[in-house]
Amino acid sequence: MAAASLKLSVALACVLLLSSSACHGLEVGYYKKTCPRVEAIVRDEVKKFVYKNAGIGAGLIRMFFHDCFVQGCDGSVLLDPTPANPQPEKLSPPNFPSLRGFEVIDAAKDAVEKACPGVVSCADIVAFASRDAAYFLSKMKVKINMPAGRLDGRVSNSTEALDNLPPPFFNLDQLVASFAAKGLSAEDMVVLSGAHTIGVSHCSSFVSDRIAVTSDIDGGFANFLRRRCPANPSTANDPTVNQDVVTPNALDNQYYKNVLAHKVLFTSDAALLTTPATTQMVRDSANIPGQWEAKFNKAMVKMGAIDVKTGKQGEIRRKCRVVNY
Repeated sequence: MAAASLKLSVALACVLLLSSSACHGLEVGYYKKTCPRVEAIVRDEVKKFVYKNAGIGAGLIRMFFHDCFVQGCDGSVLLDPTPANPQPEKLSPPNFPSLRGFEVIDAAKDAVEKACPGVVSCADIVAFASRDAAYFLSKMKVKINMPAGRLDGRVSNSTEALDNLPPPFFNLDQLVASFAAKGLSAEDMVVLSGAHTIGVSHCSSFVSDRIAVTSDIDGGFANFLRRRCPANPSTANDPTVNQDVVTPNALDNQYYKNVLAHKVLFTSDAALLTTPATTQMVRDSANIPGQWEAKFNKAMVKMGAIDVKTGKQGEIRRKCRVVNY
């Protein structure tokens, strides 16, 4: 009877605390006995790449988001095309050709396999790599307590990426609904949007609905973008621009200052000012030192618990680009 009561209490706690990673079988220090050096190994590999190219760090943070929103946080975005599955997630328009950092995951997985063969999932390596990229790009201000214990999925479908990843032209209602479908709040959405303070975007992602038509974008910023981007971007002519032109290689709260100044690339960025509640979130993130970094830490952990695979639902891949056979 006491055991039944305890189970009921835990279940109730999980309902009330949806952000609790423990409810998803994840825990901080998950590999402390089976592969004690794994987090240091991944961090060393990430550091090598990010210090050479900050954009790779931005790619790793984006990869975690794109992985978790499709099939859950299960490394499905890493799978290469095969004759049996010619169109995996990584070839879907939201990911190809813009998603980057796959070589970092490969290097980290190789190093981890040498230390602890068959123990650490690719999904957890993606989670650790995104955490480490955030740490380095924020000059050690963003310290995410990333739990682990995910398994790797075996399904990867480009159509699901289109269906689940919010595009840059979404309005606020669409963004809130997209995040709610994954168990994330409107505040989580605003906080995670702050990752747009790093990385680059192809002109094709914003020209048609931001500078080719009337929008709320700052006039001087629009002219700057017109000088950088062709009027009609094509596959052969689609340059990139920094998402944050003020501090392009720093994970900081400058993004929110840019939103308030109407100097952001996407409709989905500008949409954060369309309700009083989200506008206040933007103002607080822009003006209260340290607040955004603390909320980003929690939101990344919460996102990292989306639809985690356990038991027979998943596996620990030997190579991150292919399922085990």
